[in-house]
Amino acid sequence: MAPAMLALGVCLAVVAQTGANAQGRNVGADTAAASQANPFGIGDTVTMLGKDDPNHRRATAVVNGDIITGTDVNERLALIVSANGGKISADETERLRAQVLRNLIDETLQIQEAKTAEITLDEHEVDGTYARVATDNFHQEPKALDAYLAKIGSSPASLKRQIRGEMAWSRVLRRNVQPFVNVSQQEVKEVLERLKAAKGTEEYRVGEIYLSASPESRPTVAENAKRIMEQLRQGGSFAAYARQYSEASTKAVGGDLGWIRLAQLPTELATAAHDMQSGQLVGPIELRGGFSILYMIDKRQVLTADPRDALLALKQISLSLPASISEADANKRIDEFARAIKASKGCGGVDAAAAKFGAQVVANDQIRARDLPAQLQQSLLALAQGESTPPFGSVAEGVRMLMLCGRDDPKAASGPSFDELMSQMEDDRVNKRAQMYLRDLRRDAIIEYN
Repeated sequence: MAPAMLALGVCLAVVAQTGANAQGRNVGADTAAASQANPFGIGDTVTMLGKDDPNHRRATAVVNGDIITGTDVNERLALIVSANGGKISADETERLRAQVLRNLIDETLQIQEAKTAEITLDEHEVDGTYARVATDNFHQEPKALDAYLAKIGSSPASLKRQIRGEMAWSRVLRRNVQPFVNVSQQEVKEVLERLKAAKGTEEYRVGEIYLSASPESRPTVAENAKRIMEQLRQGGSFAAYARQYSEASTKAVGGDLGWIRLAQLPTELATAAHDMQSGQLVGPIELRGGFSILYMIDKRQVLTADPRDALLALKQISLSLPASISEADANKRIDEFARAIKASKGCGGVDAAAAKFGAQVVANDQIRARDLPAQLQQSLLALAQGESTPPFGSVAEGVRMLMLCGRDDPKAASGPSFDELMSQMEDDRVNKRAQMYLRDLRRDAIIEYN
C-alpha cells in the first residue's frame, strides 16, 4: 500500500531540546520515546509554531527544477471532471485539484528518472499512442479528440504528457526493476494446482479504492471515504476515482483487482463481497489499516464456461415514432410492431416485417453476451433461434427489439496457461517494486510550491 493520504498539509516546527534546556525551558517534556508505531517519538501534545490555513491550497509546484503550472493542473482536472459527467461539487473539485497536483508531481519524477537513465521517447510513439487512445477510449479520430479536449477545458498536450509519463515509467521499470524480479516455476505450478482444485467455485472481479489511516487520522479519512462514496453513487466513475484517490498498487488500473477468490481478501472485504451483485458498490469498509470501497465488476465460476461468453448473432430492429404522437397511439403502434416482429418467422423474414413499419434492421454476428446491458443478457440467453426480446427504449428515442439469429456457446474455460500465469505473477511483483521505487523518488525530491 502507498503511504497514507494527507487531507491537509501540516507544518511542524522541531526545536532542539539541548538548546532549550540550556535556557532552562522544558520544551521536550512531552516528547515520547521512539517506537515502531511512533518512529519520530512525537508526544501526545503538539504546539503549532506556524499558522496552518486549511483553506489555502497551492496550485503550482517546481519539482527538482521542472515547473508544474496552474494550467497543467486545470487541464488534467478537466479530464477527470469530464469522465464523471461534470457532476462534481465545488468542494470535491478542490480535493481533486490537490490530488491532481500530487499525481503531476509523481509523473514529473517518473519522467525525470527516465532522463537520468538516458531513456528517450520518440514523439512519433507518443503520437501513435495518442491516436490509439482517441480510437479505443474516446471512439474518435485524433483531430476530433483535439477539439473535444479543447471544448472541456483540457488539451492534447495534457493528455500526451500523461502518455509520455506512463511510457517513460514503463521503460524505467523494464530496465531497473524487471530484470531483478523472478518467479520460480515451482511457484507457478503451485498456483495452477490451487486453481484446478478450486474448479467450480465462485471467482470475483472486484474494484477497490483503499485509503490508509492511522489512529489519529481515522476520523478524517472516514469522512473522505464517505464523500467519495457519495460521488460514486451520483454516477462518478469508479476507475477515475480509484486512479486519483486509492493508495493500493492497483490505482494505475482503476482499482481493478482482477479475478480473485474471496479467501485472497481480508476477512472484512471477503464478507462484504460475498453477497454483492455485479455493478454494486459497498463501503466504506473499516479495516485495521484504513478503509476500502468495493465495486463488484463481475462474477464467474473458476475454470467453468460462462454462458455470458457466448457469441450471439443478432438483428436489431429499430422503430422511430413521431414526436407529436399521443401516448395511446404510441402504445398501440409499439404493440402492433412487437406482434409483427414476433410473427415474422425468424431472421429470414424479419426484414420484410420491419419494412411494413418503416423500421430499420441492423445485423451483427459477433456480439458477446456479457458486452450487452445486464437487463438484456439473461433475456437473450434464454431465447431460442428466431425468437426476439420484448420491445425496449422510449417514445422519444425510439423503440428497439433484438432477434437471436444464432449462438456459439463458449468452451469450458481452461484457465491461464503456465506462461500467462507466470507473467501475471511477475507483473504483480514489478508493481510492488515500482511503488517502493516511486516512494524513494518522492523522498529525495526537492519541491517548491508557489
